[in-house]
Amino acid sequence: MRHHLILTALIASLASAAWAQRAAEVKFEPGNFGTMVNGAITGNEYFDYKLGAQAGQEMFADLKVSDTNGNGVIYFNILPPGSDGVAIYNGSIDGNTARIDLPEDGDYTIRVYLMGNDRDTDKTVGYNLDLSIQ
Repeated sequence: MRHHLILTALIASLASAAWAQRAAEVKFEPGNFGTMVNGAITGNEYFDYKLGAQAGQEMFADLKVSDTNGNGVIYFNILPPGSDGVAIYNGSIDGNTARIDLPEDGDYTIRVYLMGNDRDTDKTVGYNLDLSIQ
C-alpha cells in the first residue's frame, strides 16, 4: 500500500509539473527592434516572455495560432514590471494584437495562455508571437 501512495504522489507531482509556468527572456538581434517567438501551450500551462523596455516606448504584440487539436482559444496579457498578475493589456478582452505605450522602465511580461474548452480539456495550441519595441 505504501508503494502505491508513493507512486500516486509521484504521478500527481509530474502532472502538476507539466502544467507549470514556463518563461523565456526575449532578446532582439543587433540592429533589430522586434522578433518572432513560437511555442505551444497545453491545458492550464502558460508561457511568460520577459522583455525589457523603457517608459514611453511602444510595445507591439501579435499572437496567431499555428496549429491546434482543439479550438485554438489562446490569448496573451501584458504585465508591467513587478506585477503580481495584474495586466495592463488583456488579450481575452482587447484581442490578440496590441500596440501600447509603456508607462515605466523595467521588464514586462507577455503571458500566453489558453481559455475555455481548450484549457479545460487539456488541448494543445501552437502559436507564433510577433513582438517589437520602438
